Amino acid sequence: MAQRLLRWLHWLEDSLLVTLVLGLLLLAAYQVLARNFFSTGIVWGDGLLRVLVFWVTMVGAMMAARREEHIRIDAISRFLGPRSSQVVQRFANAFTCVMCGLLAYYSYQFVLFEYQDGTLAFASVPAWVCESVLPFGAVILTLRYALRTVWLP
Repeated sequence: MAQRLLRWLHWLEDSLLVTLVLGLLLLAAYQVLARNFFSTGIVWGDGLLRVLVFWVTMVGAMMAARREEHIRIDAISRFLGPRSSQVVQRFANAFTCVMCGLLAYYSYQFVLFEYQDGTLAFASVPAWVCESVLPFGAVILTLRYALRTVWLP
């Protein structure tokens, strides 16, 4: 049951990233074509493109962490034995977990302030809606690295 739920969540995450990237590409292409050939475009299109880049970045980070395909500096582990390498890996995972937890906390505070201020991102969309991916993604990253700290893959 847990594996089935996990597979479904992974599929959802993959689908979200594909949808975001596709939307980003289509909107950017439309904006370029509309401006160059028709001297027009969507007024709030550039704002939406910035938000889509932000969302793609966070969802991509979540996916990279899930697959362990993120950038890492790994200069020490090849000189260590298996036991020492596991200790270093646990420490790195715990440190990353703490940093992601801090990111989650402070990004939540940021989104809360944006909500209270009533700032608009583009058109009539509140900024806090666009920025809500930051604390959500940071919480997912925190949970992933917490689990990796306890259970090394």
